Amino acid sequence: MRFADRSEAGRLLAARLLAARLPSQEARRPVVLALPRGGVPVGFEVARALNAPLDLLLVRKIGAPHQPELAIGAIADGEAPVLETDSELIERLHIPPAYVERTKQAELAELERRRRAYLGDQAPIDLHGRAAIVVDDGIATGATMRAALRSVRRRGPAALILAVPVAPPDTLARMRAEVDEVVCLEAPEDFMAVGQFYRDFPQLDDAEVTALLARARAEKGGR
Repeated sequence: MRFADRSEAGRLLAARLLAARLPSQEARRPVVLALPRGGVPVGFEVARALNAPLDLLLVRKIGAPHQPELAIGAIADGEAPVLETDSELIERLHIPPAYVERTKQAELAELERRRRAYLGDQAPIDLHGRAAIVVDDGIATGATMRAALRSVRRRGPAALILAVPVAPPDTLARMRAEVDEVVCLEAPEDFMAVGQFYRDFPQLDDAEVTALLARARAEKGGR
């Protein structure tokens, strides 16, 4: 399946979630947590369909030296930021600890910038006793998503659900150990990149993320 865009993927994902039997009765009060930027249009449609609040889950990849797209780890925002690293890959590439620490600090600064840009002084939604539904536009290796999920687990949700339109089967298998339930529309064996499963897959900017969050709050408040 190829999705027209992230909004269509979000609507289809929401329909699957509505049809699924979510774990625990607290799932009646779900919170949708979207990974910016690409996960926000998907999460917007899921939150709208589930009549749930939409919040952000800020996480940044830590790329290898001279290969920024190669993830050697990831860091997720929070009161105690969660850092996940691939120790085997770091050792194989002979990456010094000083590089990891320096890059971590740079990404923490970017997380803070995004949090202020997107959310201002708005506090994160309390997840205790609620189902947390973590949404992105897709998963490739799962490095950033693992850090994101572990960050959410620390916040004490009653249930933790991963919901994505597309991901490779081996990545999904690894993610199942981190959550109570996985909802994924497509798990193709020939997966190469998330973008190959979308006809329209533009880069989003900060303004588009902020606008979607404002729409979500306005629609939720008007119901």
